[in-house]
Amino acid sequence: MAWRSPVTDSSPELEIKVQPRLSDPHPLGVGPSRPHRPPRPPPQAYRPFKKWFPWLVPVIVVANVGLFVLAMYLNDCPRHSGSCLGADFLGRFAFQNIHENPLLGPSSATLLSMGALDVMKVVDERESWRLVTCMWLHAGVFHVVANMVSLLFVGIRLEQEFGFVKIGLLYVISGIGGSILSALFVRTTISVGASGALFGLLGGMLSELLTNWSIYANKLAALMTLILIIVLNLAVGILPHVDNFAHSGGFVSGFFLGFILLIRPQFGWVSQRNAPPGYYRSSVKSKYKVYQCVLLVLSVLLLIAGISIGLILLLHGVDGNEHCPWCHYLRCVPTPLWNCDVRCRSNLRGNELNLTCLDDGKSQSYKLSNNNSTAEIEMLCSQLCS
Repeated sequence: MAWRSPVTDSSPELEIKVQPRLSDPHPLGVGPSRPHRPPRPPPQAYRPFKKWFPWLVPVIVVANVGLFVLAMYLNDCPRHSGSCLGADFLGRFAFQNIHENPLLGPSSATLLSMGALDVMKVVDERESWRLVTCMWLHAGVFHVVANMVSLLFVGIRLEQEFGFVKIGLLYVISGIGGSILSALFVRTTISVGASGALFGLLGGMLSELLTNWSIYANKLAALMTLILIIVLNLAVGILPHVDNFAHSGGFVSGFFLGFILLIRPQFGWVSQRNAPPGYYRSSVKSKYKVYQCVLLVLSVLLLIAGISIGLILLLHGVDGNEHCPWCHYLRCVPTPLWNCDVRCRSNLRGNELNLTCLDDGKSQSYKLSNNNSTAEIEMLCSQLCS
């Protein structure tokens, strides 16, 4: 006999549900489905600093090449000169006589009209804008190709690392620094070219390596390689027709600018900034090291003082060669293979110019259209000695 507990209609019914465990067998023989979890994404490469797309350096290269083509178009050698190179197939783009311009390019007068650096015009006519425009012009095909290839190799890497704003400022300010030093010491010829700005990028690379020393591997190897490249390029400046003062001024300006523009924060500070909240329990790291801040402040002061003093001396007509009699060796070192002296001896009275070629002794008198035109005197000297 089975016993049943009495149940009244008023007693509540209690329903108990038991959730099966994952280890319990399913009554139908099928295991319970586990909750679906998406696969973890693959680990990303650690990139503490942003990579930039380099577009400014290629634009600078295109601008320099375009301005050289424009200079050759405006030069129109067959129309303005009786002796041109390649006039049969180049037409108005023909090069000046190789005795006048051995770099295969336009005349000095054309470059001067487009903004070449002429000390007389900067000092006497206050055309200070030539300190900027001269870095966008080039004297010939060899000149523009050498500078632009070097700019691509050096500038692309720097723009990828630091962005177009910093590299643009580094390029332009270094070029101005090179122009100022060149104008203080190169008094008898005009000057063009992006070499000062290019050497500024090399100077910036050196100071960037020094100020960010702690984040680099193979530090000494990188430093020695960079110094070797810089020394070799500066050594080329002792050859004739190369403006090593522009190279030196651009390099020094870029060296100081590198401590200002290309400074990197410490890896520890970057890691703490990008880490989740509460991940780091150690003390907060400073963004920059002490020596980085010291170098930055000193560089700002020296750069401002150097450019300001250089401009004041230049606009007051100071000739650097009078205060530094040995400095001309930085531009050209005479050897048995070449002569660094000026090719012509000039005597100017009013607008009457008498030139004597030092190579063969020929002498001739001219009437100048502009008494302060260095480019016109250069052109006449080239024609007399050719």
